[in-house]
Amino acid sequence: MKLWQKNVDSKKEVDLFTVGDDRKFDLLLAPFDVLGTMAHIRMLCETGLLEKADYLVLKQHLTAIYEDIRQQKFSLNEDVEDIHSQIEWMLTQSCGDAGKKVHTARSRNDQVLVDIKLYLRSETEKIVHLSKQLFDLLIELSEKYKEDLLPGYTHFQLAMPSSFGLWFGAYAESISDDLVAVKAAWDVINKNPLGSAAGFGSSFPIDRSMTTRLLGFENMNYNVVYAQMTRGKSEKILLQSLSNLASTLSRFSMDCCIFMNQNFGFISFPEEFTTGSSIMPHKKNPDVFELIRAHCNLIQESPNQLRSLMQNLPSGYQRDYQLTKEVTFPAIKKMKDCIVMMSMMMKNVVIKKGILRDEKYKYLFTVEEMNKLVLKGMPLRDAYRKIGEQVNKGTFKHSGKLHHTHEGSMGNLMNDAIAKEIAKTVKSFHFEKAHQAIQKLLQ
Repeated sequence: MKLWQKNVDSKKEVDLFTVGDDRKFDLLLAPFDVLGTMAHIRMLCETGLLEKADYLVLKQHLTAIYEDIRQQKFSLNEDVEDIHSQIEWMLTQSCGDAGKKVHTARSRNDQVLVDIKLYLRSETEKIVHLSKQLFDLLIELSEKYKEDLLPGYTHFQLAMPSSFGLWFGAYAESISDDLVAVKAAWDVINKNPLGSAAGFGSSFPIDRSMTTRLLGFENMNYNVVYAQMTRGKSEKILLQSLSNLASTLSRFSMDCCIFMNQNFGFISFPEEFTTGSSIMPHKKNPDVFELIRAHCNLIQESPNQLRSLMQNLPSGYQRDYQLTKEVTFPAIKKMKDCIVMMSMMMKNVVIKKGILRDEKYKYLFTVEEMNKLVLKGMPLRDAYRKIGEQVNKGTFKHSGKLHHTHEGSMGNLMNDAIAKEIAKTVKSFHFEKAHQAIQKLLQ
């Protein structure tokens, strides 16, 4: 059953090719299709385009469908094209002629647009909360191990002393900045396209401000042609913002793979968090980190896939947009999975103490000893030359003591300031506004 079907059936091969994987992905849109329809019929009723009796019976049945979806009792019929057809068919079966009225002043184009916007909004909130949980864990580890030193590298060569506090805290602050980019994407996503119909508006006297308010959107996409042009663009902008977060996790994973290597041995994990080899009994492989790295690298590529998909499309709806789901939905799921797995691993990380007591790390302290000479009055270039000569002659010695006090250094991590920054960013999403609107809509 298709919303657009008249008296001629499509050829089976055409059906299979054009529907593609839409049915699988449309199940993710099911609750949002119901919510969009609830808002739409409420608006139709308020503007006199739908009788109140019809509205009440439709609302009752939509509420029941929403509850079935919530309890995972919902499925698409085998002969139904998509979620939009399924919901309308169910309403027509249960409500008769009233069910045939839900599509008044609406097109499947703006219907799927609002579904996707609501889905992206919901998934963005989940990602933000998961990211904040990982941030909190990294800040906790940063504070716990701020006295434990770690070799710092530039050009992958020994450079200067670092600390586990700096290392964990660096990735925490990176997540904080990543969420600033996600907030920018949220501001684009959180606009209502409903009412744009097929992309050119409607001659019905609809109230788009009302559906914007009912669905808890911050604003609407005003121009109806542009509203349709946000299909794919919204997904791409969100994936671009998530690519920053993916880059952070990929880089962190690479560090972990290196630091777990026996030649470094800076961190380790209980055996149940690693994998083994089929022929080497001693192996404890960092497969989780390797797969986080791989998935996150693919997530970073996903905006380019959408860019390629849409790069030469004109204004107006094109069926090409259907494929944005196949890029966007899996990328979002993998992003959530990677954050969850990184959090699980970090809850079980074991750090090695006393690393820099090893003689091979003594040259990490050359800058520290040079600075001490400068503080005593020696010009920096003379101090640099003197320490360099000691290194060349093999006479360099150091006290092993560090004195870093400036903001952001290992002696002054500024974790409280970083935590305030991310708290401000998370608060700026105003998730509660959308929750309150949806809750009111469902009442």
